[in-house]
Parts: sequence; structure tokens; C-alpha cells
Amino acid sequence: MTPEHQRRPRYGGTHPRRFEEKYKELAPDKYAGEVQKVLERGQTPAGSHRPVCVREVLETLDPKPGETGLDATLGHGGHAEELLRRVLPGGRLFGVDADPLELPRTEARLRALGFDERAFTARRLNFAGLLKLLPEAGGGFDFILADLGVSSMQLDNPARGFTFKAEGPLDLRLNPERGQPASALLRTLSEEALAKLLRNNADEPHAKEIAKAVFKRRLEMSSTTALADAARGALAAVKLADPERETAKSLQRVFQALRIEVNDEFSALEQFLRALPLALSPAGRVAILTFHSGEDGRVSGAFADGLAAGLYSAVCEYPLRASAQERHDNPRSKCAQLRWAVRADGRE
Repeated sequence: MTPEHQRRPRYGGTHPRRFEEKYKELAPDKYAGEVQKVLERGQTPAGSHRPVCVREVLETLDPKPGETGLDATLGHGGHAEELLRRVLPGGRLFGVDADPLELPRTEARLRALGFDERAFTARRLNFAGLLKLLPEAGGGFDFILADLGVSSMQLDNPARGFTFKAEGPLDLRLNPERGQPASALLRTLSEEALAKLLRNNADEPHAKEIAKAVFKRRLEMSSTTALADAARGALAAVKLADPERETAKSLQRVFQALRIEVNDEFSALEQFLRALPLALSPAGRVAILTFHSGEDGRVSGAFADGLAAGLYSAVCEYPLRASAQERHDNPRSKCAQLRWAVRADGRE
């Protein structure tokens, strides 16, 4: 039986604007030329993710044939693909992710590139639980990568509720099968607690004003646009030097702060950092990409403490950043910072 022909999405104007209208970007195997045009404009094609600081990650981790590694935040698998090419032949890469929607797609993509079960093992797991992998990994990893940024597939799809730029459910869960969405969280917070959350999780300078506006409308906060509208209303009464730019930045911080709280990201990161020395083989390397001060402070502090305790033999003094060319080509790399450490080899 011939399958029914599916008409392409219709949209107004000459270019699709909504995520679901970008059918060419969502089918890169079929429309490679169109996807390349998007990349050349310095944008990320819908439904995909551009890995950040790939060159710096590879130089820092220095993966070699025969080694066993872990991509602790698999995402779209851009970093994993490059790591796999360097551990073969004879090596193995584990990739874990808590997102039940994106993990199967990424595993299928990497399998299609020729990485079989002997080379690549995918597991649905929050990176805080990496010690569960040790028996299967032979007792330790030669290198570990953690990219703490949210994937573009999650940010750009309005159905996931991560973006203030389009209508969607106010969810913000990395694993939509676990915990409560941001809309439910807001109904449990006092105005003071919300302001504190915005300050602690995102350094929001107008936390008090935004919290007051959102708290008043907390029972109506079922969509991303409802939250964004409330925050915009609060900022309209604040004297801003550059209203458009500063409002956009504040909206990013509001969504970031709620996402961190909904997913308990700081607790998971702290657990991951405590487990790292136990998960690395002697002289094993770790690289962590952070994207805001809350993450970076925890990583740098854990590495410094580990160095003082003799758990690490070396840590980076200053974080690495994306090159000027990468920042131009991929604006989402601008705030990335890469920190690294080397596990002590156990010898005196």
C-alpha cells in the first residue's frame, strides 16, 4: 500500500519562522544544501545542535585509540562523534543523557555513522549517577567530558517549554517524565523565594521587580509567553539603558533560573563533581564546559579542592574559551568556558 503523501508545512512570507515549519532543517539528510546555508548564516538548524569548543575539548582530553571515555551529557552527539573517531580502533565511548526524547535520536544518528555497540554505549542516566557505569567501563574512564549547556534541540522546540521566543507549555524539564514543570513550581513559591531564586540561579539584577509581577500572575503561568509577558511588564517600569537588549537578557536569565531549579541542576552537578575522581582512571582527564557563573564557580572550586587534596595532579588556572571565529560562526558559544583537570596517577 502506497503511503499517503504528506504536504509540506505552509507558512507566510518567504522563510519559515516557527520550529515546526522548518521541515528542511529538520530533515538534514534530505536537504543538506539548505542546512549548510543556515550554518553559514551563523545559525543552528532546527532540531540539531552545534557542539561548542570541539578543538579545545579534543586538545584537552587527547583521546587515543584503545581508550575508554565518557560523554556525560550526550545531547546531539557532536562531541561524541569526534571522540569516537579518535578512540577507534579498539576504544570505547559511553554516552549518557537524561532526556528520554533526544537520547534515542542521537543513538540512532551515531549508529548510522557506523559506530556499533562495541564502540559506543548509550545509557539513559543523569550524569550525577556516573559511578553506576564503572563495572561496565572496566573500573574507570581514561577521559570524561561534560557539556553543561542546554542543547539547541531543547531550546528551539517550543513544545519543550524552554524558550521565551515562542508559545509553549511552561515546562523546562530536561526529563519531562520526572518532577514538576516550571508552571507548577511557580505556584509553590512566595514572592521573596522567587526573587531569591532569580538572584541565586541567574544573577538577575531586577529579580525583585520581576518576582513581584510574576507572583501576582502565578496562577496564570501555564505558558512560556505568559511568563515572558509578566517579566516584560515588570521591566517596562524599570529605567534601562538599552531596553530591548537588557529585556532579552533578563528573559534569558529568568528562564535559566527556573530551569536550574526545576531540574535541580546544581545538586546534580555537585554530585557529579564529587564522583569524578572515583570515576577517572589514574592520570585520566576531564573537561567541563560551563555557561554561567553558578556552574563555573562550582567546577573551579571542586577542581581547586581536588588539587589541594591530591586527587588531581593538575587543573587549569584559567578557563579556555571559544575562538573568535567560532564565536562569530556560532553565537551560542560566546559564554562557554572550558575547565580541565588531570587525575593523580597514584604514585608518590
